[in-house]
Amino acid sequence: MALLFYLRLIGLTAGTLVYLFLLALILGHRRPRLFERLLFLLILSLFAIYAGGLLEINAEIQYGSAPQSTRLLSSLLIALGTLFLLPLVAQTHMEYCRQVRKVSVSAWFRHGSYSLFVLPVFVVAFALYSSHIHPESKLASLFRFPISQAGTVALASAFLAAVLQFRIARSAKDSIERALFWRLFVASLLVFLSLFIAPTTGHPPVADPEYVLTFFAIFGVFPGALLIYYALRRNFLEYGAQRNLVYALSATVLALLYLALVHRISGWLAPVFPPEATASVLLFVLIFLFEPLERAIGPVLHRRFRERVSRLQSLTLDLQQEARHGDLGRLIAHAERRIREEFGLAAVRVAIPRDPLQSPLESPGGLGHVVRISLLKDREEVGLLEAASTGSYLTGETSAGLEFLAEQLPPMADLCRLIEEKLRLERELAERERLALLGQMAASVSHNLRNPLSSMKTVLQVQLEKPDLPADVRHDCALVLGEIDRMSAKLKQLLNFAKPSVNGQSVAAVALAKQTAALFRHDAGRRNVVLEFDGPNEEISILASEEGLSEILSNLIVNAIEAQPDGGRVQIVLARKADHLEIQVEDRGPGVSVDLRSRIFQPFFTTKATGTGLGLAIVARRVDEMGGRMSCESPIGEGKGTRFRVMFPLGARGGAAKPMGDHANDPHRG
Repeated sequence: MALLFYLRLIGLTAGTLVYLFLLALILGHRRPRLFERLLFLLILSLFAIYAGGLLEINAEIQYGSAPQSTRLLSSLLIALGTLFLLPLVAQTHMEYCRQVRKVSVSAWFRHGSYSLFVLPVFVVAFALYSSHIHPESKLASLFRFPISQAGTVALASAFLAAVLQFRIARSAKDSIERALFWRLFVASLLVFLSLFIAPTTGHPPVADPEYVLTFFAIFGVFPGALLIYYALRRNFLEYGAQRNLVYALSATVLALLYLALVHRISGWLAPVFPPEATASVLLFVLIFLFEPLERAIGPVLHRRFRERVSRLQSLTLDLQQEARHGDLGRLIAHAERRIREEFGLAAVRVAIPRDPLQSPLESPGGLGHVVRISLLKDREEVGLLEAASTGSYLTGETSAGLEFLAEQLPPMADLCRLIEEKLRLERELAERERLALLGQMAASVSHNLRNPLSSMKTVLQVQLEKPDLPADVRHDCALVLGEIDRMSAKLKQLLNFAKPSVNGQSVAAVALAKQTAALFRHDAGRRNVVLEFDGPNEEISILASEEGLSEILSNLIVNAIEAQPDGGRVQIVLARKADHLEIQVEDRGPGVSVDLRSRIFQPFFTTKATGTGLGLAIVARRVDEMGGRMSCESPIGEGKGTRFRVMFPLGARGGAAKPMGDHANDPHRG
């Protein structure tokens, strides 16, 4: 029996420390999830069982026979831990599947696991009732939770845990998760088998308390030890992400073990040596252990430091590689994800530039700690890095790593912007070269076709002047003449697109716009479209080209009229806005979809059956040549309608002209 006693002492001591370590580890990384809370309560139940058993066995060592109050406290701890062990095992595994693995759980198991929480209440109520009615009955003593009856609950809990862990291990896809749950299954099975084969005594036969507690104390340590190993070595559930916390907990456990050893040796030597003197000598001995400990721990810490620096360098290189894509938004999203994964954080937010209206980042559930680091460039803040932990305060190691990255992010953002600008200029240059090639081709085609068309038109006009021309021939000639005119108009559009406008002259914009609107009023009335003009009384001058401004207005008005084949209204509005002239052409047509809005200014893109796709392309090119900008808004009311807004810098009479950008073909500017 002495062997069982010492095995029980070793197992209870190890189990108490293991589950105390896990409690501190979970508290340091707590999350606002039900799974973390249930896992904490499950480990707290196991800690209570081990702490109760360790309290009683230490009392036996100290006093020979544990006092009644100590036995009562020990039994109470074991009872509290055992009462909730079975429902917590079921609930913790169920929530792991739901919240961590993101798999559904059958309704019968979910309701069954909830119903297990009724058992502790029922057992306590029945035990109190039995104790009150039959104080000396065997039934009352059965429900006072001696260790032998606690072993029955532990047996059922171990069996249920083994079944659930077996099912999770079989369906696990991740290799680390699969290996952990197979080992947990074996550990739970060992606990079940050791309790199942424990020797029985008494009538009716019940498990021998010494064997039950000894077996449970030894084999019950394995699940906790496995969780610690996979948390620290495999970062399971990200509990081992902050290594400084792990080191602090390990040092605390070793200190507790050494103090317990000092107390035990002091007790053994008490008959021949004062306990205070023994404790002083043993504590003084630690001075001679510092150098060996430093030699043992130093290489480990140095290796850990090199690993952390290497991982930071790898993370920095990864972010620099991402910055070379020239997309700042993509860089920020990638940086947030990689920093969160690298440091095991709950949330990370990078703002470049900083948005003063954005609310500060908060940790999930308000459980963690939030650090905010300014991103500086030439001692000026250009952004903000915010990081929230899951529970504990950020360690010095993590804070130093975040500060290092905060120094690297501004240069990466600058690199990203430079590459983004370079790519934009390259695309713009390629687009200009393409448009130049198209212009040359258009000019060549127009030149080669206009002369033959002019000759054909002249011949047809001569034929139509003959009075004796048959009616059917006259009709065909008139039809061909109309097609020639239509083809000439398209060729004229090609030439207008290919030929740049000559700018720099002062143009009376209001008079020109009013004249252009008057030219199209007859055509609009023929199509049952009301053409309205709204301009200021005073003249507004711009530095531009009269021909170019006329082309802009003509194409926008024609587009607005043709957008309303069943009649409608076109409104032309001119207004002075600060240092620029704003022209609006608005219709009540079906509008332009979001998908088409970015393409309508591209050359040769059209949605009309007989269109050339050059009208709005000419508008965009002329606006760009005049140093203006334009935008397209659609819908503008009741889900329909389109408004084109064009803005030009004021001319000599309206003020000094200043370029307003070269994004005439950007429909979202303005």
